[in-house]
Formats: sequence, structure tokens, C-alpha cells
Amino acid sequence: MPRLPQPLANGLHTDHPVPDLPFVDDSHIPLDDPHAIEAVGRHDGSEMWGREDRAYEGKGWMAFTTDPIRHDLAWCVRHHPDHGRTVLLYQDEDAPIVHSEWRAALLFRAGGYWWDGEIWYRPSQIWDHASETYLRRAVPGASIVTAADILSASTGDPDAAYILKVQYVKIDAAPPVRWLDDLAAWALHRPDGASLAHSVVRVHAPELAGDQLVSLTDFADIAGVGASTLRSYLTRDQADLPLPQVIIGSRKLWARPVTEEWAEQRRRSDEGLDEAVAVRRGDASQSAGIIDVWNRFTTSFYTALWERPDRRRRWALRWRTADAVRDLADDLGWTVAAEMTGTAIVPWYDLADTVYHALVDEFASGKDLEPPEPQTWFTYPITDGVSRTLTWLISYNPTHARRAITTAIHETERRLDIPRPIIERSIRQAVTPAEGLSRTALDDFLDRVLTPREPDEKTPPLGAGAAGAVVLQMTEEPRKRKEDDGQE
Repeated sequence: MPRLPQPLANGLHTDHPVPDLPFVDDSHIPLDDPHAIEAVGRHDGSEMWGREDRAYEGKGWMAFTTDPIRHDLAWCVRHHPDHGRTVLLYQDEDAPIVHSEWRAALLFRAGGYWWDGEIWYRPSQIWDHASETYLRRAVPGASIVTAADILSASTGDPDAAYILKVQYVKIDAAPPVRWLDDLAAWALHRPDGASLAHSVVRVHAPELAGDQLVSLTDFADIAGVGASTLRSYLTRDQADLPLPQVIIGSRKLWARPVTEEWAEQRRRSDEGLDEAVAVRRGDASQSAGIIDVWNRFTTSFYTALWERPDRRRRWALRWRTADAVRDLADDLGWTVAAEMTGTAIVPWYDLADTVYHALVDEFASGKDLEPPEPQTWFTYPITDGVSRTLTWLISYNPTHARRAITTAIHETERRLDIPRPIIERSIRQAVTPAEGLSRTALDDFLDRVLTPREPDEKTPPLGAGAAGAVVLQMTEEPRKRKEDDGQE
């Protein structure tokens, strides 16, 4: 999920105030009608804009409009039939981002924790390439803190509050000193019969307790990067670092699970996939297949330049040593290996598409022969040619291998209605160590590509499963390789 922009203020008629934000009079916006909100910003030739959409599964609507007085600001409204509405003020350019992320979420709190009306989820960081969605992970023991809870514990003074007009909003203003006073004034503006017990202000969860939060240094240790590197990411707004859950003075603190999930997504990134199958050769670190090409051509060039007498005597006397020629051969070998990273030698996109179509076809063929009631550990066979090609692609270009695998999973689920766990287990069983890749490296790669497991879930074993497991065996004849034309 893109990191959400930070709101500037609460609308005075919001049902769910965001802590430590001022309240701004929103009475000049038609908050009850999404079409009317959109219409406010729909003026040809103006700097204003607006939009309204239905939420997922018919759970309300969302709308935004540029403020008609301050064109640098915009009002975003999220309405739910059971939970009321959220009204927030943003910078105008941020409104479309907020609007798109409100389709499933009702509220965002604590640096990206979000609520769908029933369940609190952590900030969405882990992208599932097969389903093309972010993974949702619920927050254990989460509960809401309402306006009634806060005001009953510490009553604010509404007479000391200050409700802003939109023209006086400052984008870089500090949080209100006495926000409880503002909250008490907001409560007085609530409609008759509106219960403060239904107004969600904060989220409470064990992982958000003060003694469970971690500093930037701890974050760096968890992620396996240097603290200075992480600090640089934070300063430059790089690497999609999650927002801190709490800021005390200038000190930023994160929930440990949020930092762990950022580290998990980092491992599943393109760079992480390269790392999973990387091999070092001197100062270089590349995919195992690239290093294999380098070694192969280094040997070939060395043989051609030194071991053939007709070429060897062409060398000047001072360069006529085995070490000098080997250095040159090493450079020549790397020249060829480096070409492998582009498309001059291997058409990576085309090859990945071919592997993806081959995998889907394997599952389609296997589905015709599956038993009536597949068991939990049921797997589909993948022929040797497809399996070897997939393994080769993993070895030489892990990013394109990921694209082939996740696209195949997505299409197999959609077109053939095969459960994802069976698809992924079949793929895991198909790839075997080759091209300098160990079983450990392959498992590490697949862990980063396939559906993320819950923290306490273990990788299912390959081979026979639990009692009653079924492994589909294909007959020899339909899959027999035809030696005469090289087809299957």
C-alpha cells in the first residue's frame, strides 16, 4: 500500500476524530451526498477537482473535493452505513491517494494501522504478486478507544478550544497544545442522539504498548541494514519505510511486527530475489547462472588465447605468462556474462511468458486426470522440460522467474479453480537443484515468491504428505518425449 499522506485537520462533523489534529469548520461542504461533494470540485477551467465512488462490497462510499475557498486543500469523506463518516482535510494533491485507499479501509491510525469496521490490520507492506494485492495481517488483541473513553477519563474545556476556519489552516502547523479541549468542543457539535461510544479515536493493541515499540537502531537490527542506511532512507523518503507508530519529540518509534514485515517485503523484492540465488566470485555478486556463464567463457577464452600455439606466439614477450592471459580471459568472460543481464543473448520477457503459459498448461492437463476428491497434500506433476526450464530461469534471472511463477498462479486460480496451496506445492516440488543452485537456495527463493506464511507456519515438506495424501502420477504415454522431433 502506498504510504498514506498525513491529514492536516479533522472536519468538525467527522464521527471519528484523528488524535492531535485541529478541528476545522466543514459546514460549507455537503457532507451527506457524495454526488454533491464531487460536484463542488467539478468546475471547468478551474483549479478544482472532485470524485465519488462506491466502497468495496457495497459498504458505503467515499468522495473528495477541492475546498472552494482554499484550492490548495481538499476534503476527503468516507461514509459507512453502520459506522458513520470520517471527514479529513488534506493537501489538494494528496486527495486522490487517500480516496483510492479508502475503498476497503474506514480508518487509519497509528502510522498506517487500518480498520474495516470489524478488524484492525497492520500497515499493508507485503505485496502478493500472484493476486496483485497487499497481504492483510490482522492485529492480535486489537480494540478501539472511543471519544467516550477519552472524555470520561479526562474532561477537556470546550470554552478553551479553538475551531479553525479553513482559510486559517497552516499546512506545517504544530499539533494543538490542548487537544482534549478541542475534542470536548467537537463533542458539543455532535447531533442529538449521536453516541460518543461509537466514535473511534485510537487503536489499542499489545504490540502498540510503549514497552513493545522499537527505535530506529532496533529497526535497523531487525531489518539487517545499517542504522545510517535506514536513517538515510528515512531522511530521503526512500525504500517505502513505514510511518512510525509514535513520535515522542523528535524520536520515532515503530511496532516490532511492522518493522519485521518491512524486512520481509525487502527480502521479497527484486533485490531480495537476486540475493537468494546470488553467488560471489571475487568482488562480484551475481545470480548463480550469470556466474556460471562468466566461468564458462573465462575458461573458453583462456584456452583460445593461451593453449593454442598458433595464437600464443602472437603475444609480446612481456605478456607471455599464464597469469596475464588468465586475467584477460577473465575480463572477456565477464563481458559475455554481463550481456546475459540484458536481452541481447536471452529474451527474458519472452522466456518468462513462455514458462508461465507452460505452467498453466501443465495444471490444465493434470486437472483432467485428478482424482475425484483431491486431498490436502495433493500435487500436480510438472514435466521435466518445464521443470528444468523454470529452474534455469530462477538461476539466471530470478526477477523474471518470479513473474512467470506468480502470473501462472494467478491464472491457474482464476481459470482452473485450483486452490493456491496445491498450485504452490506443485511448483515447489517441481524445481530441483541445478545450475549451481542448492535446495536451500531454491527454498529461500520460493519462500520469497510464494504466498507469505504466517509467522508460526512452517514450510510444508516435499514428498509424501500426511496420511491419505495423494500425489497424481501421469501415465507415460501422454507425456512421453518424442525423440524424433524433440516435442512433448
